[in-house]
Amino acid sequence: MASHSQGIHQLLQAEKRAKDKLEEAKKRKVKRLKQAKEEAIAEIDQYKMQRDKEFRLKHSKVMGSQSDLASEIDKQTLEKIQELNGNYNKYMESVMKQLLSVVCDMKPEVHVNYRPRATN
Repeated sequence: MASHSQGIHQLLQAEKRAKDKLEEAKKRKVKRLKQAKEEAIAEIDQYKMQRDKEFRLKHSKVMGSQSDLASEIDKQTLEKIQELNGNYNKYMESVMKQLLSVVCDMKPEVHVNYRPRATN
């Protein structure tokens, strides 16, 4: 009987060791899952930062080129305005003389289609 009792005692101890090993394995698994989750979060954050950096770089290139275009358009507009003002000042006198001569120097003429009325 003592050997039977000793066998049961050994069986209980083996069961306890197995249970302890199982608990330890569960703890390691939970620890590994937490570690994997933390690594995934860190990797996601790094990826987000990289994509954000690329976006900002592209955004600055696009916005920079737009501001360059705006300044170029402003420059061309000012040049065109100066050119038009120069042409205005250059030709204003001669155009005013032509207009005044047309308005003021009238030469009355009978129109070619005019037919005098016959008098009775």
